Amino acid sequence: MQNICRGKRRLIIVNALFMKSFIFFVLVALLSMTTQADTTSKKKLPPCQNTPNCVSSQAPDKPHYVAPFKISGDPKIAWAELRKAIIAHPRMIISHETENSLHAEATSLVLQFVDDIDAILDVEAGLIHIRSASRIGHSDFGVNRKRIEELRTQLKKLHVLG
Repeated sequence: MQNICRGKRRLIIVNALFMKSFIFFVLVALLSMTTQADTTSKKKLPPCQNTPNCVSSQAPDKPHYVAPFKISGDPKIAWAELRKAIIAHPRMIISHETENSLHAEATSLVLQFVDDIDAILDVEAGLIHIRSASRIGHSDFGVNRKRIEELRTQLKKLHVLG
């Protein structure tokens, strides 16, 4: 009888350890997921962390701030051209999108670092809010700001931004 009780106790302990491990891995997975633009009516991009490797058109501080894309003409055409520009880039992929938001990932050439790009179309304001941020590290040597400005230049050449 004692052997049966010991066996049940061991089984209970093993199950408890399994559940704790499972919960731990689920939490780690959730915490390590990429940030994505808020697709609710708030039209908010994820905030920049307190590191210089992020720029956002909704950042309240000057070091992180980059101007939003001011649309000239039809917002839907500007949005479509932004999508095309991202898709055409050899190291950028769109990983999530809705009618008025997108999340893309840009992978660096040599070290394969992944940066997150978020955009929100604000039709009423005639703007595309944009954010680019490194997932890891402290400094990005201006890569995220340069990426946003290159997209802006590309869209201006297509006459969809003012």
